[in-house]
Order: sequence, then structure tokens, then C-alpha cells
Amino acid sequence: MTTNEPHANDAAVPLSFPRQYARTQRFTLGAPRGFTVSPDGGRVVFLRSTSGTHREQLLWVLDLSAGAAVRERVAADPSELLGGAAERLSAEERARRERSREGSAGIVSYAVDRAVELAAFPLSGRLFTAELRAGTARELTVPGPVIDPRPSPDGRHVAYVARGALRVVGAEGEGDRALAEPEGPECSYGLAEFVAAEEMGRARGFWWSPESDRLLVARVDESPVARWWIADPARPEAEPQRVAYPAAGTANAEVRLFLIGLDGDRREVLWDRARYPYLARVHWSADGPPLLLAQARDQRLQAYLAVDAATGETRTVHVDEDPVWLDLHPGTPVWDPQGRLVRIADEGGARVLEVGDRALTGGALQLRSVLDVGANDVLVSAAAGAEAKDPELGELHVYRVNELGVERVSEGPGIHSAVRGGEVTVLSSARVDAPGSVTRVLRDGRELAVIASYAEQPVLSARVHLVEGGARRIPCAVLLPAGYREGDGLLPVLMDPYGGPHGQRVVAAHNAHVTSQWFADQGFAVVVADGRGAPGRSPEWEKEIAGDLTKTLEDQVEALRGLAGTFPLDLERVAIRGWSYGGYLAAMAVLRRPDVFHAAVVGAPVTDLRLYDTHYTERYLGGTPQERPEVYRANSLVWDGELTEAEGPARPMMIIHGLADDNVVVAHSLKLSSALLAAGRPHEVLPLSGVTHMTPQEQIAENLLLLQVDFLKRSL
Repeated sequence: MTTNEPHANDAAVPLSFPRQYARTQRFTLGAPRGFTVSPDGGRVVFLRSTSGTHREQLLWVLDLSAGAAVRERVAADPSELLGGAAERLSAEERARRERSREGSAGIVSYAVDRAVELAAFPLSGRLFTAELRAGTARELTVPGPVIDPRPSPDGRHVAYVARGALRVVGAEGEGDRALAEPEGPECSYGLAEFVAAEEMGRARGFWWSPESDRLLVARVDESPVARWWIADPARPEAEPQRVAYPAAGTANAEVRLFLIGLDGDRREVLWDRARYPYLARVHWSADGPPLLLAQARDQRLQAYLAVDAATGETRTVHVDEDPVWLDLHPGTPVWDPQGRLVRIADEGGARVLEVGDRALTGGALQLRSVLDVGANDVLVSAAAGAEAKDPELGELHVYRVNELGVERVSEGPGIHSAVRGGEVTVLSSARVDAPGSVTRVLRDGRELAVIASYAEQPVLSARVHLVEGGARRIPCAVLLPAGYREGDGLLPVLMDPYGGPHGQRVVAAHNAHVTSQWFADQGFAVVVADGRGAPGRSPEWEKEIAGDLTKTLEDQVEALRGLAGTFPLDLERVAIRGWSYGGYLAAMAVLRRPDVFHAAVVGAPVTDLRLYDTHYTERYLGGTPQERPEVYRANSLVWDGELTEAEGPARPMMIIHGLADDNVVVAHSLKLSSALLAAGRPHEVLPLSGVTHMTPQEQIAENLLLLQVDFLKRSL
């Protein structure tokens, strides 16, 4: 029987940092996550594994009932439910986890009814439910493999997807039936298409009505999308995987939306899909009619649409326009209890919260997401804005906002997030001077409990200097070797950025910097810089890279040189490492600025921007490759077999790429390697067989760190 204590056999000989980092999945295992608070404030539901090295997530309940002692209990244990059998994932479930960068096992997601009394979740493609008050869990026998099961608000039914069909079953397992079945192999009902899950932050494809009598269901037709093949050269006997990939300038999946009743009634939701082809958000609550956010393909225009649930007709509630692009924000749009539209908008140079036709915040805050909408306030996540008195470098706080003003809920420098239900708030806080995070349960500001974390503490401590570098005041984190003393001399420099849009790395949280500290302890001064394009300062800061991603490289150079007078940086020995956008940036650095950068570790880079997806690439480059070929060429590293720009001298480059990556396909690195070879530029290529855009495999993740250090020391 699983208890709420960590496994006793986890106390062992301390591991090296690379092995510990890999085994703990970046110190995320054992940490509580995925919180839901019941509206009556009686329960907090969450996920957590039983130790800092066990991947299997369990479903837990923290009881807060009046008169009872606060206690944690297991609501569902995957090992018990599967009888000890190994978990088996369908191709669809593996794809969902890849899109969400989910590397753990067991119950990795769940959904609940309105009262938070019934939870539903998939395991090994089978459907399970848990009675959260009683603490019992069981399987409902239905066709599989099951994807994304969700109880109806009244808890009487569970809807789910199996083999592209949206199905519904009674909460007791009775009356299973299909509500919508795919018309062909390229169609599905109830699933999010690739760009929605990868780029828009919409992982869902169906939504229950508040009355529990019908659903809004997305129908996805992938037949217009080009087909690519993902092969594993290490297994020549295996058939390549066929995937639908909407590369920039090519066709997207066709997405339509239907109202489907439990009685079989079906009506299509009608909007101008030619003008607004992207279904970015769907919201359906008792506070108003179904609400859609639909975007134009160029993402400079979007419409908030209210749906007539009786006819499927839509009316426009609001329209946003922006000459550069429009961002999508978590938790929006929604209705408040008065039926007013709640959204985040860029107004007057600030990113503000708007309720109805009124902005409730200004330039002192940079809104990031809406966390909860209550009867009297809106709970939001925000950073310090351009007009803030204190820049609060790398911090993220929780605020209550209403017509009377703004009140900060979180306390102390750090990264804070929250989930709320009724009068109970779950507040998670990470600080730069302490590992991990602390999760407190509050009622009306009074602490009721602290939810235990079993996450391991890193075997090293990150000593982070959060500073601003250069004339642009670029946010930076600087880390020096343990034991370094003033007078020890200059250090070789390792720039360690992500450096691109939506990827803030300079944060006031300890664990975010432990890998950089480990590299520093190998004898480097490590600099992490968030230049233009990174979130956290202002809309203008983020959008300044539009059409010109090389500005992100300019900012790395400016940060480096701006910090050299304050920190012991040897500008004659500078390397750079990165993954994904960071890999693209690292390759660009040694190709275009070899006067500054002397070696690069290039992980999973995008090198030909025509080969990356529509929603991301067309947003940042301002159109399609057909419309702006010169912009695509200028921002790509390779073009038609040649390097687009390469200054001398040639610098050492280690290219790393997972062969099973279906997000940034390995063709990017192969094209870069071929172009480097044609130009006579020596380089190293490290292909990772069976590895996707994530690297959760323990031995691979550990050895990648060790091999990078070896390369950097050889190269510098």
C-alpha cells in the first residue's frame, strides 16, 4: 500500500550532479503540482510522486474539511490500479506528452467535475475515475486507447477520446457510446491539432456545457497538412513514423467546432473561418454563453466570439488588432460573474488586465496570466512593468485585482504561482536563495497547511547574481565557480541562454540555475541573458524582434560586454550553449560573430526557418516564406544547402539532436552539418537515437552534460 512518505531506499550515496539532475528530471520529481481546489474549500487535489527519483505520479487529496485535522491521502495509485503492470502508452498519448514536455509517468493529468468530487484520468490507455471524498478509484471498461477523459460538471458522465472518436460513458460505467466518429483516417473529434498544442497553449479539443447536457467539440481534419517521416536510423527494420507537420507557408489542419448533445443533436458553430482560421481558446461557464477566441493566420487580428448554444451562430464581442502580433495568454478570455469579458491586452505600451471595457491595471505591472476570476476580484500573475518603481529582476508575483485597486498576494522576492477555489488559495513560491519551492494552503490569508515536497535538493547550491547588463539593461544571471575569490583572475565565459520569445531564463528561483552553476564549477563564468523577445518587461521589448531574430544575438553580445567590467570575464575565451531556440542562437553566434564567440554547443537548433511550424514562425517573421522570402533567408542559418552568413575564422561547434524529434526535426541539424562540411568548417555531430525534443532518459541526460564540458574545455 502506498503511503504519503518517500521511499526509504532513496537514501543512498550522494550522486554526482549530472546523474542527480538526470535521475530527478531536473529536480521536478516528488514536487507537488497540478493543483485543483474544490469550490467549497474542503479539498485540494494534486499530483506528486512518492520520492524525488520516482517518475510515477499519484493522485492525492488534502482534506481541509471543517472540524477535521488537515491531512493528505492517496486518491489513486497507478501501481495498484494496474496491478503492478508496466505502463503502456498509445502513440496519441506519447504525442500529447511530447507537446506538454511531460517526462514523468503514472497519472500525469486529470480532470474533475464542478464540485471536485469526481476525477477522471487515463492509465495505459484505460479509463479510471476516483471518488475524491471517499478516496476510492476504479476502472470504467470502455474502448481505448483513452485520451483526455473529463467528467461532466454534474459528475454523472465522463467524456473521452478513443481512436479519433468523442465518446461518453456514465460515471458508473454504463451507456458508453460515441457522440462523434471520424469520417476518415485524417479526421478526429475532441483532440487539439499540432499547432494548438505546441504553440497556442490549447491542449484540449472538447468542453462540457455548464448544464452537462452537451459539449463543444473540435473536429480536426489533417488531410490538407503535409506529411513528414520520422525515422530511426539505428533501427533499420522499423517503419518510419508518418506525421502531419504544418511547416511555415504550408496548409494547417482544418478545425471546425460542433455543439453535440448527449441526445445526439448536432449543430456546427459558425464563424468566419477563412478570416480567423486559428481556434485559439474556448471557454464555457455558467457566467455567459460559450466564448471563442479566433485568430487570423497572420496573428495581427483576433475576435472574441459569443456562441448561441441553440443555433451555433456567433456574434462578435470584441476585436483586437496589433500591427506586429497578438499574444495568447493563459486563463483568458473568460466571463466574470457579471458577464463581462476578462482579457489581457496591450494598451498604452503596457500589458494590462481588462474587465469589460475598463483596464484595471497599468504600466506598473506586466500581466502574464489570469489565475482565477472570483465574485469580487481577479487573481492574476504579473511581473514588474516598465513603470514599476522596482524592476524586481526575474520575479513573478500573484495579485488580486478589482475596481478598487491592486493587492499583492505573494510575499518576498521569487517566482510565485497560485490556484484558487472559493476562499482557499494554493500558493507555490520559489526563491533564488533556497532550492525547490514551498506550497502553502491559505484561507483568507491564513496558512492552513504546507503541502509536502519530496523533491531532492541539488548536491550543489546556485550562487546567482541577478543584474542588468549593457545600455539596454538586459536582465542577466551571472554564476561564478564555488570558492572563486576576487583576484583569482579572469575566467573563460559560457553564455547559457534560451534567448528567444516566450522563454524567460533569468528568474529569481534557485533550481532554474543549478545546471549553470555546475558548468560554472567546471571553471567558467556563466552568463544567462534574456534579451529582446523574452517575456517580463513590456510588449515593446518582446515585439522588437519582429522580422529580425538576429537582435537576440546582438543582445547576448551587449550583455556580455556590459558585464565584463563588473565580473571576471575573459572576453578572449567565450563559448555559448543552448537548446532549441538557444541552439539556433548558439549556432548563429559562432557563424556570424566569431569575433566574440569562440565555441558553441548547438542543441536541437532550428536552422532553416521554412522547416518550422506555421503559428510560431509566421508570427515572428511577419508572414509566410512565400510572402517574405528575404526575411526567412536572413533569419535562417542555412538556405538551399549553403550557410546564409558565415564570418571567419571558423569556430568549433558541437551539434546535438534527437533523431525522433517531431518538433524541431533532425533535418535542421543535418542541413547545418552538410552546409558546414561544404564550407570546409570542422564540427562535431552527436545524434541521439530514439530521443525526441526532450531528453528525459537518465543516462543520455547525464552524459550530455559531461560531453558538453569536455567539448568546451577542448575548444577553449
